[in-house]
Amino acid sequence: MNFQPTEEHQMIQDQARDFAERELAPNAAELDIGTPEAKDVFFTHLKALADLGFMGLNIDPSYGGSGVGAIAFSLAITEIAKGCAATAVTVSVTNMVAEVIQAVGNEEQKNRYIPKICSGEYPAAGFCLTEPGAGSDPSAMVTKATKDGDEWVLNGNKIYITSAEYAGVFVVWAVTDPGAPRGKGISCFLVERTTPGLTVGPAEHKMGQKGSATNSVYFDNCRIPASALMGELNKGFQVALGELAGGRIGIGSLALGIGLAALDYARDYIKERKQFGQALANFQGLQWMLADAYTEMEAARLLVWQAASIKESGGDFASAASMAKLFASEAANRACYTGIQLLGGHGYNREYPMERLARDARITSIYEGSSEIQRIIISRKLLADA
Repeated sequence: MNFQPTEEHQMIQDQARDFAERELAPNAAELDIGTPEAKDVFFTHLKALADLGFMGLNIDPSYGGSGVGAIAFSLAITEIAKGCAATAVTVSVTNMVAEVIQAVGNEEQKNRYIPKICSGEYPAAGFCLTEPGAGSDPSAMVTKATKDGDEWVLNGNKIYITSAEYAGVFVVWAVTDPGAPRGKGISCFLVERTTPGLTVGPAEHKMGQKGSATNSVYFDNCRIPASALMGELNKGFQVALGELAGGRIGIGSLALGIGLAALDYARDYIKERKQFGQALANFQGLQWMLADAYTEMEAARLLVWQAASIKESGGDFASAASMAKLFASEAANRACYTGIQLLGGHGYNREYPMERLARDARITSIYEGSSEIQRIIISRKLLADA
């Protein structure tokens, strides 16, 4: 078993780290505040990341992707998240949308949409699953798609959709057979942002990751062609579950990056900060806090890599992804609070990045399935295998 990245993996990681340190980190605080100038830079960064190949990391080159695999994807998201979590979540979700189109779309759909995502022609892509009454239980969705001649008519709304206001295309799940058992009559569709009847609501006012827009998406007699159906009719729910598992590798990787950024900053701070006539780093109590936190993040790294490796090899990675996402997100939250404690009052001050990192980390234990949902998935797998 080899825990060392390959030469290609190292190249992708180094490229992502260089871009994050040079371009993303200097802009992260302004993006969090939401200045117009920072928002303009954000779009410039998304296009630059697309040009570098980061919007289609696990996508076949024949569709414009990089084709470097799930492990390289994880490494890249971690490095991007160290620089800016808001950018990282946009990159992660956009990759996830491209992957679901590659997995279940037909050739016309793949050739029409994936190159636009990978190239940055679409600044981002949206994953429309969550609804007001269907969060942790997506099978309870009520958005409907009704067949009308050679068209489908969508009615309903989705919430908490990452990057919705600048997504070029959405993968949308809707009920197509209301009489079917829960989860059995759901299909997925590709819907372009400019389709009449599709409206994107204003951005949510969030606690963290403010630079990445999160919006509601409304469908009011939104007519789409029959060709917009992706995959088999009434078989879309399993597609959603499968893609969420892949998305959890992305969020676990993102959480890892946030946690490491917090600890790296705190480590450097206590080496310079002096109290009682010596550097804080000389005090054993603080050394142990740092050692415990870094050990947790290293364990998180190995869990994330394991899940990515299983996915890349074609194995059943759902439980491993849930373990990775659960542990990494919870550990990242602890790491950020450890970082705040190590900085003392400065950690609570917006002049320093720690409070932003703590706010950015908090959502990682909620989206793509909360920590409680991950525990359900893991325990069910353990009991089924017993």
